[in-house]
Amino acid sequence: MIFMSTTEKQRLDFHKEISKNNFKTYLLFLLFFALVFGLAYLLKLIFAASGFGILFFAGIIAIIYALVGYYTGDKIVLSVSKAKPADPKKYLYLHNVVEGLAIAAGVPKPKVYIINDPSPNAFATGRDPKHSSIAVTSGLLETLNREELEGVISHEMSHILNNDIKVMTMVSVLFGIVSIIADIGFRGILFGGGGNDDNKGNFLLMLIAIVFLILAPLFAMLIQMAISRNREYLADSTGAKLTRYPKGLADALLKISKYSQPVKVADQGTAHLYISDPLKKVSSWFSTHPPIEERVKRLLAM
Repeated sequence: MIFMSTTEKQRLDFHKEISKNNFKTYLLFLLFFALVFGLAYLLKLIFAASGFGILFFAGIIAIIYALVGYYTGDKIVLSVSKAKPADPKKYLYLHNVVEGLAIAAGVPKPKVYIINDPSPNAFATGRDPKHSSIAVTSGLLETLNREELEGVISHEMSHILNNDIKVMTMVSVLFGIVSIIADIGFRGILFGGGGNDDNKGNFLLMLIAIVFLILAPLFAMLIQMAISRNREYLADSTGAKLTRYPKGLADALLKISKYSQPVKVADQGTAHLYISDPLKKVSSWFSTHPPIEERVKRLLAM
């Protein structure tokens, strides 16, 4: 009989959690693709042969929009968040933590930024590990001890390691495609009555199409938020694997959650990047972050 040490058991748990969350992401993407092609097929029924032409048109617009955000988004996010480069001498402690975890993750050291805000929080941005940045609030440095700070930085390093910016860019493309198709389809039915003469008199088909076109962006947003929450769980698991100390991140999340004031510079466009919801909204299906209690529970079970 072979007995495993506690460390070996943890390692298996880390890999299990990482695999499970990656698998959930793939399933959610399949659901997203099914929604996109379902919309295209519906428009094909309503507008004859033009349905997939609309899909192509919507895809081009959404991809161009996403690519602009992909290559310039990090600069925009850091600017609107009023993040300033962390002085290597003044914030030597922080730089050492970031560098150590970058080595553990096998990625180049990200640029380090400070946001002057008392609310403890942090985020990572950048299109790939070579063009990445980690920003932390001044409140985070004042609130957490070293083990907790390592837990937070390991979480953000995991977003970089897992290419979450690429993942969420693709999600944005799919959401954009759904929104554009739904808008074109709804306007086409409302003002043109559909281009397929065989279906113009089919009231039931038109009614189903209108309802589906109205609800499609809502479904797309639910999938988008579910993927975002899943990537948070994945970053928690990967971060715990990097430090081999899940409790550090769990304790940090509890401290962050107890601070009731939102991050002043955060908004709807940047909220999903932070380790914890910076707007301090009530958790729901439309939340970008899973409940802190569930995240802590999973971390302590590793």
